[in-house]
Amino acid sequence: MSEAIGAYDLVIRGQRILTTAGIAPREVGIRDGVIVAIEPLGNGLTGTEVIHLADDETLIPGLVDTHVHVNEPGRTEWEGFASATRAAAAGGVTTIIDMPLNSIPPTTSVDGLEQKRVVAKDQAFVDVGFWGGAIPGNKADLRPLHDEGVFGFKCFLLHSGVDEFPHLDADEMEEDMKELKSFDSLMIVHAEDSHAIDRAPHPGGDHYETFLASRPRGAENKAIAEVIERARWTGARAHILHLSSSDALPMIASAKRDGVNLTVETCPHYLTLMAEEIPDGATAYKCCPPIREASNRELLWKGLQDGTIDCIVSDHSPSTLDLKDLENGDFAVAWGGVSSLQLGLSLIWTEARHRGISLEQVVAWMSEKPAALARLHNKGQLALGYDADFSIFAHDDAYVVDVKKLKHKNPITPYDGRPLSGVVRKTYLRGSEIDFQNPSGKLIRRGNV
Repeated sequence: MSEAIGAYDLVIRGQRILTTAGIAPREVGIRDGVIVAIEPLGNGLTGTEVIHLADDETLIPGLVDTHVHVNEPGRTEWEGFASATRAAAAGGVTTIIDMPLNSIPPTTSVDGLEQKRVVAKDQAFVDVGFWGGAIPGNKADLRPLHDEGVFGFKCFLLHSGVDEFPHLDADEMEEDMKELKSFDSLMIVHAEDSHAIDRAPHPGGDHYETFLASRPRGAENKAIAEVIERARWTGARAHILHLSSSDALPMIASAKRDGVNLTVETCPHYLTLMAEEIPDGATAYKCCPPIREASNRELLWKGLQDGTIDCIVSDHSPSTLDLKDLENGDFAVAWGGVSSLQLGLSLIWTEARHRGISLEQVVAWMSEKPAALARLHNKGQLALGYDADFSIFAHDDAYVVDVKKLKHKNPITPYDGRPLSGVVRKTYLRGSEIDFQNPSGKLIRRGNV
């Protein structure tokens, strides 16, 4: 049903509109930042502004990236809310959820959360939410943080890389899971086992294979088994961050069949890169858990396709160039983290199309599923009543990554010089085009979205 002339603030018409029913010729009507009409193309919706998509353009829902390290305040030279959210918007991401560590202070108390909100509020070009942190001794802070709107709590099972965010042992994680279960929050876990890594070879030097051996799959597998059993015993919701070991997939699938309340993510670097091709000294590729072999990568794709892995998010974990030890290329010394926030959609689409995977499926993994993880009930789909967050995506366009043109703060990424398919031409937040000059993102809270 269409309404009176000029009924909508914005109408978008096109042959390729990605709705919950797939890509189809549609007209979309937006009012007050919300999608209020989706009609067959030709129904003649009228609006104050009307956009006609070109034949090579698809309207897709804005991506939701639930794993971003913004690092502000405290390590703002690594990244910041202005640069991170510009990069997100340029890549078609309209909502990010910021990780609780690498900033100083970390988001392990209400005070820490408030400090983040104060610096973020006038700088965000996309919507920004926050995870809380679970560390030894802050169990009493978990409920107040939840009440203040964090989307769940992150913990590590080994050293986090920064001293102000210490890790939990498995028993402490279980205690916190019981606490989170009492108010139905979510525990998200960096699952690598510290004992297994202590016994692995030392990572020193510029050979990638030496670094890979220092973070064995067994460390990941053992920690994931621990998360599964503690989630089984407590009944709490648990989420495995950045899965890189395909060995863990049968165990995860079995836990899900048993009814364990478990979800799993992986990241573009594990799906597009492979250990065999990483040059010596190329510390831009260093991340933890590490990029593994080609055979492992293929099994991760299978895990996505059969539903064992739920979603794909960036784990954008930037740092300054000097922390990447570019001069020596020592994998033991370099900061571990891949910068890819702006590139995720093109990276995954480039790989997916070679595998015969549809754009609809890619967007579900990167938009609908992360939104569901964070219980963002009005994000992640182009559907009635949802926020009018979307991008115009030219799926057949190609480009070569130029690190100097990315909007991340520090010009380093392992994808520099890589040819990719799919260009985000424009991104809209609540029906308004993001112009990269005037921040219009909101700080979002659990339950208010």
